[in-house]
Formats: sequence, C-alpha cells, structure tokens
Amino acid sequence: MSFDDLRSFLDLLESRGELARIRTAISRDLEITEITDRVSKGPAGSNKALLFESVVGASMPVVINLFGSERRMAWALGVERLDELGERLGALLDFRLPQGLGGMIGRGQELLGALRAIGLGPSKVRRAPVQEVVERETASLESLPALTCWPKDGGRFITLPQVVTRDPVSGARNVGLYRLQIVDERRLIVHWQRHKGGAEHERRARESRRESIPAAIVLGGDPASMWCASAPLPPDIDEYLLAGWIRGKPVEFIDAVSQPIEVPANAEIVLEGTIDPNEHLPEGPFGDHTGYYTPVEPFPVFHLTAVTRRRAPIYPTTIVGVPPMEDVWMGKATERLFLPLMRLFLPEIVDVCMPAHGIFHNLVLVSIRKRFPGHARKVIHGLWGLGLMMLAKAIVVVDDWVDVQDLGQTAWQALGNVDWARDVVVTQGPVDHLDHASYQHSFGGKIGIDATAKLPEEGYSRGWPERIEMDPEVKRRIDGLWKDLGLGA
Repeated sequence: MSFDDLRSFLDLLESRGELARIRTAISRDLEITEITDRVSKGPAGSNKALLFESVVGASMPVVINLFGSERRMAWALGVERLDELGERLGALLDFRLPQGLGGMIGRGQELLGALRAIGLGPSKVRRAPVQEVVERETASLESLPALTCWPKDGGRFITLPQVVTRDPVSGARNVGLYRLQIVDERRLIVHWQRHKGGAEHERRARESRRESIPAAIVLGGDPASMWCASAPLPPDIDEYLLAGWIRGKPVEFIDAVSQPIEVPANAEIVLEGTIDPNEHLPEGPFGDHTGYYTPVEPFPVFHLTAVTRRRAPIYPTTIVGVPPMEDVWMGKATERLFLPLMRLFLPEIVDVCMPAHGIFHNLVLVSIRKRFPGHARKVIHGLWGLGLMMLAKAIVVVDDWVDVQDLGQTAWQALGNVDWARDVVVTQGPVDHLDHASYQHSFGGKIGIDATAKLPEEGYSRGWPERIEMDPEVKRRIDGLWKDLGLGA
C-alpha cells in the first residue's frame, strides 16, 4: 500500500469509512480546533479524518486529523499495524550472515529493494502538480486557511508543514515539522527548537556569514513524506530518503521556481523563500502539545518569494493541545519504527513505550533482558546518549516479561519493585525546548528508575520473591470449559 499524494490517501480513508466531510461553514479561528479536539478524544467509531469543505473566508478546503488513530497512521505509512514498520526495519538491520544460498539471495533482494526505494539520487521531474499555479510578485500568505488554534495564541499558525532547508556548509537536506506563525502577507516566523536540524542550519549560516538560507515550506504530498518531517533522524540523514523506503519508491522532486532547492512534485502547496539567520521576531504564545501555552520567544523570519500550488489545493493541518490528539499517533509511529535502531545499540531492549500523557519525552518505559548487576542503569544512560532520547526526563526500566504497552502492568511493577532510596538515578542534562518545568531553559533534572528484579550482586540480600502464576494445565482446562460456564467472553 503506497500513496502518490494526499488525495490518494484521502480516497482510501473515504472508501474505508475513515473520512468525514463537513459541509457546514466553519471558521478557521478556534472552531475547527474545537470540533477536531472533540473528535480526537471521542470514541473510536467517531474519530475520523475531517475534511472541512466550507471554511469561512477561505477558498480551499481544510483537512485535519489525518493521522489521528493507530489505524490511519499505519495506513499512511503503508502497513496495517504500526509494529510492521519496526519488523521491516529490524529485518533490514539484521547484520547476521544469512544461512545458505536462499538466505543470501533473500537478503540481497531486501537490500536491493531498499536502495531502489530511497533512490541513489533525487528523482526529478520537469512538470509537477504542485506547480500548476505559480505566483511570484503576487505571492501572498493571505489565501492560506491557517488556523488560530487556541484563544490566547499569538496569531494564525501553519502546523503541518515540511520545512525544507539545506546545510549552508555541507549541502545536506533537512526536513522538519516546525510550526510557522504568519506575520503578514510575506513573512512567517519559523519555530525550530534548538535541538532540531533546522536550528543547526541557522547556526551554521551565521558562522559562515550567510545572509539567508533558501527554504521551502511544503504542504501536503504523500502521507509518508508528511510524517517523515517529524522523524528524529540523525543529523544529515535526509528525511525524504526514509519516506522513500517506507513508500517503496523514491519521492519525486521538482526544482523550486525562485530558490535553489528541490520540492516534492506531488505536494498541494509550496511556499518558497529565504530565512534570515540574523533576523528574529517574537513568536507565540502558542497552545502546544504539552497542554500549556508556550511563551513568546524570538525565532528567525521566513521571507516569501513565491507560492506554487495545484489549481484546487487542499490545505492540510493539525492541532496540538491536551493529549490525546493526532500527534499521539505520529509519535507512536516514531516509537515503533525506531525501536530496531535502539536495539542496534542496546540489544537487551525488548520493547519501549512513550505514553501519550507523558508527552513523548517526559516518560519512557523500557523492558530489558537483564543479565548482570547494574544492567538497568546501563540502559538508562545508554538511552540518554542516543540522539533526541537525550531529552527524556524519566526512564523506567522493567524486566522482559512486563508488557510496557500495558500501562497498568508496568505501573504495578514499577511501583512495587523500587526502593526509592536505592533504585533511582537523578541527574541533570538536556531537556526539551518546550519544558516549562525546568528551572533553566532546555536544561534540567532527569530521573532513571530501575524497576527490575534485583540481584544479590546489587546489594539485595533478601531473595527476590517469585511472581504468582497459575498452573498452565489448569489454565488450559478452564479455557476449554469457559463457554459452558455462562460467564461471558
């Protein structure tokens, strides 16, 4: 299952009863947010992608909550279950020598398929849907139905972009999902946080005395590319290569009309322009995924040079706020896809869960195969050293039999298996840019909790108790009798 653009994904959602068309006139200011918030927090049967066909004051429809369920997020990435992503990547990253000729041929085909999917270079076209309409001198941001999401937001925000820049020194492409506040018809404020790739491009531009960074803000396109802008890839790894691997074919590009940069050919809208690394304006407040308003802070300014679009574009957007919302499932896809990469460096990891109400980075639950004293602490420190896992505020490690996706079972183990005077690591380090609890910006306290069964070598001399389990034969007998007992499913 692969999609060429946003429209083919919408067709699938509608055919499977996962798209609701809203024909009533709805305001882009607060009303779309209120409707979407109710839907995203409602029962599974009513949680659908929403296509607002009549937006007050706008000439184009607005689609939101595209990725707002586990099922839709999986379909967007070409699978039926999000776990399939990790299984596919895990097989690709299995460096053990295959057994026999058949195994070697199979592995060769897997690697060849991956190379074909990501492409050995940009897949370029000369004509593209996203350039059916080209505006230069008349280019304006006013036609975009960007939302005012929450009552105290500082303005209207573009919230589901792919912000494309290239490293001013190396030329490596970065694609980031950064919110953008509209200032006027030709200017945006780019909220890229200090730990993100775009912010590094800004720093390098200042260091190399560049006056501007060519940039493109992409709206829409195939859903894998839209999601990949949020993926926490290592520096200088192109997010569109990951999208190509997920889709099974390379992303098609076309040269931008006013900037030396390539853009996805099948997007809905592209805003071309430059970002001035030395010009900053106050951005915010913004009702953020923490459930609080992020306060005003200076960020760089994007200057519009052209708008290209389809003749009848669809404007994609999202909202964040008190969880659960659409971003929960975007984060869950990240969790499942990147699990094999964590295992590559920490093979003792069985599973990882970042619960929705932990806002991803505030709580990381990890199950491991414990083999030696201090093993849980090794994993805690190892995770803090892996890319953006450095921002994790709390890491809880449990034994391999605990299902960390079952929050009740995990809480039972974590609360019952910890001596709070001995089994806790408290330290300081980097925290998320948006963390309002830290007493210093982006730097604060972190905690690691060893909730595994303790070993004598760890100073536990009492003898760890045995976990209660029913006799398997009794379980099988009762399974066979259950229907006759009249006790329900």
